[in-house]
Amino acid sequence: MKILTLNCGSSSIKYQLFDFTDGETLLAKGLLERIGLPDSILTHKVVLRGEEYKETRSIPTHTEGIGWIIQWLLDSEKGVLKAKEEISAVGHRVAHGGEFFSESVFISEDVEKKIEELCDLAPLHNPANLKGIRAMAALLPGVPQVAVFDTSFHHTLPEKAYLYALPYEYYEKYRIRRYGFHGTSHKYVAQKAASMLGKNWEDLKIITCHLGNGSSIAAIDKGKSIDTSMGFTPVEGLLMGTRTGDLDLGALLSIMEKENLDVKQATDLINKKSGMLGLSGISNDMRDIEKAAHEGNRRAQVALEVFAYRVKKYIGAYIAALNGLDLLVFTGGIGENDYEARKLICVNMEYLGIKIDIEKNCFLKGRDEIISTPDSRVTVMVVGTNEELVIARDTLRIVGKK
Repeated sequence: MKILTLNCGSSSIKYQLFDFTDGETLLAKGLLERIGLPDSILTHKVVLRGEEYKETRSIPTHTEGIGWIIQWLLDSEKGVLKAKEEISAVGHRVAHGGEFFSESVFISEDVEKKIEELCDLAPLHNPANLKGIRAMAALLPGVPQVAVFDTSFHHTLPEKAYLYALPYEYYEKYRIRRYGFHGTSHKYVAQKAASMLGKNWEDLKIITCHLGNGSSIAAIDKGKSIDTSMGFTPVEGLLMGTRTGDLDLGALLSIMEKENLDVKQATDLINKKSGMLGLSGISNDMRDIEKAAHEGNRRAQVALEVFAYRVKKYIGAYIAALNGLDLLVFTGGIGENDYEARKLICVNMEYLGIKIDIEKNCFLKGRDEIISTPDSRVTVMVVGTNEELVIARDTLRIVGKK
């Protein structure tokens, strides 16, 4: 069975094609960027042959974008399929499942309607996810589709972790609460790290740090998420590329009043103009900020320190929530590749049992590895995430039941 996974953003589509006929074989993957602009770019990789292709053209819509992707998958030179009918199912990353979905589901008309209802909770993500679902229904009618939700892994949060200190009526009327995101990533790396240690993740207390342009932390006790840093939206929690993370709401209201900002402008401020970009004044890319810091830029250095300090505080808080810690896992673009960020986060945490091997941490690149010292009470690991594989596995499991 061949399964296509799609992760549709507002102007991008990430995809992977898996073959589950004999094991779990990744056939091809790629990224279509700048949808809606004249110079849309498709980067396509044929994994087994180690070939990469890139092309630029105008792609106005997601439907046309997915059509272009399928063309490449079928291409006699660049493709890996002989006919589109070889695609047995499609798995979609969907950002917000609200309280409707505690696990991945087969996409029916009713499910699609519920995803649409939740667009208010994830206005930057769910509409794009829906575009992918509807585009595939038009291009491959009759092919089963599955929704895998970022929020579903965090459905095990207790009330004390997910409720906000607002009048309770707002939870009852509007379901204002902590939902959490990056669930597929947190679950995948926690299971993978435990397996690498020869242990069952349901026997461990684990903190997973998904650090990238969007960042979140999860506290996992015996295989269940009990707390996570992102909240009602992906804005809450850690300092991120362009998102504020935790912020005094009074400060936001004060800025709105002084700058005469409406709700849309305030939303843009906290989602697109803040975070590492806002603090550093340089970029939302950690590599650019670290380069500037090495060159003596004070604001860049402060931004790095704030980022690491926020992560460190959450780790400490979640050790308290878990009543101990067995395993700390770093993943995501920053978590997997940025040894300086990992060092800043982990130094001076020996009291909590976290002690990393500085040399091992510095030279780690492109592999899953333990970076803690032999005498560290907490095992610290770097583990590559693979959300697309989780989506494909869930799709295979659900379609197999039909």
